[in-house]
Amino acid sequence: MAFYFGLLFFLVSSAAAVCDRCIHQSKTAYYYDDTPIQHGACGYGPLAFELSNGFVAGVVPSLYKQGAGCGACFQVRCKNNRFCNTAGTKVVVTDQNYDNRYDFVLSKKAYSSMALKNKTKELLNLGSVDVEYKRIPCTYKNKNLMVRVEEWSQKPYYLALKLVYQGGQTEIKGVEIAEVGSDNWESMKRNYGAIWDTNKVLEGALQLKIVVASRYNNENIYWATYDLPDDWKIGEMYDTGVQIDDIVNQKCPPKQCGDLPWK
Repeated sequence: MAFYFGLLFFLVSSAAAVCDRCIHQSKTAYYYDDTPIQHGACGYGPLAFELSNGFVAGVVPSLYKQGAGCGACFQVRCKNNRFCNTAGTKVVVTDQNYDNRYDFVLSKKAYSSMALKNKTKELLNLGSVDVEYKRIPCTYKNKNLMVRVEEWSQKPYYLALKLVYQGGQTEIKGVEIAEVGSDNWESMKRNYGAIWDTNKVLEGALQLKIVVASRYNNENIYWATYDLPDDWKIGEMYDTGVQIDDIVNQKCPPKQCGDLPWK
């Protein structure tokens, strides 16, 4: 098992010109049951609950980004001070929401956590609320980026992989694959959400090149390489040994910069 990082391009923005805590305004609703969470557009399945203990959300296409937004973390804060606390809730993106009235549709658990003590029922009865939100780093204690071989893989003719526990404020922009020792890299395609696949015939141990983007406008691009063992098995999770913790520096107007309570 081996991994390493390669820096392809790096750009540092002026500290005076960036704000890493841009706040956006919208509305949010909630799922009335957990079924959509397990069948979300990111393809996490039951792992969606493990990512953040059920604090998950579906997001509009502009945040879903054709699957590149899967695994992103956000803090969402309700603006109704009659029923809501000031901390809000922290969620992981696991689904896409097609209703543009709401940037977020939260799990019932996440939505309820925004309520003041003894005000949960009232908040749920509202159905939706005005919110402000910002992207935050994902943190998984003692968890590296994991690769899961999906059940519909058919060795050696077809391979589908799911990437989970993606840390920091990053997007996975591509996955390339080759037999170990070969320089004949092939691009996998994003099947949907966090799942990548290929129908190229591959035998033996495989090497993966995971292309990760961060910083404002994806300015910082790097890649991590991981060797999948020759006896890889369907349904197994493999630890890449890579911890991603890069942080986005967002350019935003002064009025959109977060204040101290968001820390």
